[in-house]
Amino acid sequence: MDIRLAEGSLVVLVGPPASGKSTWAAEQFRPHQVVSSDAMRALVGEGEHDQRAGKDAFDVLDLVVERRLRRRQTTVVDSLGTDARRRRGWVAAAERAGVPAVAVVFDVDASVCRARNRERDRPVPAKVLSSMLAAWPEVRDGLAADGFAAVHPPGPVTVVAPDLVNAPAAAARQKEEPMSLEFGLQLPRFGWPGGPVETSDRLSEVAAAAEEAGFTSLWVMDHMMQIPSVGPHWEDMLESYTTLSFLAGRTASARLGAMVTGVTYRNIAHLGKIVATLDVLSGGRAVCGIGAAWFGREHAAYGWRFPPVAERYALLEDALELLPLMWGKGAPAYSGRTIEVAEAVCYPRPLQERVPILVGGSGEKRTLRLVARHADMCNLFGDADAVRHKLEVLSDHCAAEGRDPANITVTHLGTADAPTVGDHIGRYRQLAEVGVQEAIVSFPEPATPEAVSAFAAVITAFRPTVQ
Repeated sequence: MDIRLAEGSLVVLVGPPASGKSTWAAEQFRPHQVVSSDAMRALVGEGEHDQRAGKDAFDVLDLVVERRLRRRQTTVVDSLGTDARRRRGWVAAAERAGVPAVAVVFDVDASVCRARNRERDRPVPAKVLSSMLAAWPEVRDGLAADGFAAVHPPGPVTVVAPDLVNAPAAAARQKEEPMSLEFGLQLPRFGWPGGPVETSDRLSEVAAAAEEAGFTSLWVMDHMMQIPSVGPHWEDMLESYTTLSFLAGRTASARLGAMVTGVTYRNIAHLGKIVATLDVLSGGRAVCGIGAAWFGREHAAYGWRFPPVAERYALLEDALELLPLMWGKGAPAYSGRTIEVAEAVCYPRPLQERVPILVGGSGEKRTLRLVARHADMCNLFGDADAVRHKLEVLSDHCAAEGRDPANITVTHLGTADAPTVGDHIGRYRQLAEVGVQEAIVSFPEPATPEAVSAFAAVITAFRPTVQ
């Protein structure tokens, strides 16, 4: 039976001597992922079989396990695993680190263990082995009380992102009882082969492929230089609203937005004019994504003031109040916490009666409160459990504001890094089940028409009427 294991998990091997634990671990994991009690005895004692060094060896093993789990590194404990106290200590260490702990149980016939033991260079004494084999059923049956997330027999291991562990079952649910989900494409990288001379053609090809594949929105980041989590700062980065205007002329139906506009980068009234112009020239397809901004280096490089976080949030709330005035009737004055506008003048007005406003970020005290108070859309990160929690917080804020959370469209931003179409479908099904209505995906490398087109199989799985 295959074992689907989350990256960063703790794997505890449990079985009598000569049951095949070390052999299996060597076949399924890289050497540095396996923490062996024998290796620890060799480290602190006179060799792997130095039983006098056992206590010190396990002290070192426990420390290594704890530090590896803290760093979210997949860790395999290769020992007998028959001591319940030690097993529960490792499970507790995994809980403290916030990672799953699983047991792999080597329930091998006693005759096989004895035969293998006889072939060893230094076999376990026969009486000791017999005693361990006699105690094995009680050890095996006691695992249920240890708190492991799962208990597996040995088998081939596939290590996946944590949110993909249950993807096969979720993909099966999507096939049996389909749910609908919209998909958007974010383009955070523009470093295609051929350099800037080919950028416009490459971008056009990707945009065309995205609409053909079924993506209903296109997004770019609002940055002047590449951000550290994506690439080096000298990587090509296009200005967001110029790029969105270009995409307006190369697409027919996709909504267009920045994920998300930094509130400190532009005069807010001017931003209202920019978004209104994009809406007019795109035929009413603009979305105004906006957030409090965070990239201090970018501000310093371009000479922009980078206010303290409280002031940035005050500016964000002013923007959320002013922008609808810019797009609405008349030309009222606005006096906010940080902004004074004599006339909210914007002609032509957007084609949409209300340009949707998306607030990016999932801070529970300030950002989600602003979403509840002002936004049409929110954008969240993380796995289904994380999104479920954020939506519970948002619901509480909506209750305090007297607003129905059903009026806020829930979007999710993540990287399309699953190994198979089925994994993708399972991941997005889990997000849909907790309330995500639009999944916005980006690719680890600059998007290509081929990669975008291949994603169509995922999108189709969430379009029940066209299956």
